[in-house]
Amino acid sequence: MAPEAVSAWIGLGANLGDRLATLRTALSAIGALPGTRVQRVSSLYGSAPVDAGGPDYLNAVVQLCTTLAPHALLAQLQAIEQAGGRERPYRNAPRTLDLDILVYGDQVIDTPTLTVPHPRLQERAFVLYPLAELAPALVPAKQLADVAVQRIERIAEPVWADGVA
Repeated sequence: MAPEAVSAWIGLGANLGDRLATLRTALSAIGALPGTRVQRVSSLYGSAPVDAGGPDYLNAVVQLCTTLAPHALLAQLQAIEQAGGRERPYRNAPRTLDLDILVYGDQVIDTPTLTVPHPRLQERAFVLYPLAELAPALVPAKQLADVAVQRIERIAEPVWADGVA
């Protein structure tokens, strides 16, 4: 019996190197994962780092339909981060690529390696704004109001690889 497909929302971010090229490459790699199909991709957003230094980030959210189990999806995303040059010298360090599972179906997961929904999802404008664009029912208006002081800008015409926008 084949595993059941689940909707998952993944946060993408980069603030080092050629950020747009890195996000395009990551999006293509995510779309090529086994049992995974990209459903929709949010606009690109520019945002100031939160609880960190370094240059501004480019961020987006992608909605997937996947048969990968949550921990298997996490392992695949971490492999894509590694291929994108991700290093983890310290918490919230600037990064070439950051991929986070924000929501995985209606599952609540709390293990040493994975917490879903993402534990800081409600604190981050760079996650909430693109997630609300794709799935407004997942983002209460109060959460958006609570992060309104964080600097974030929707980039009007994002251009994604493979015709996905």
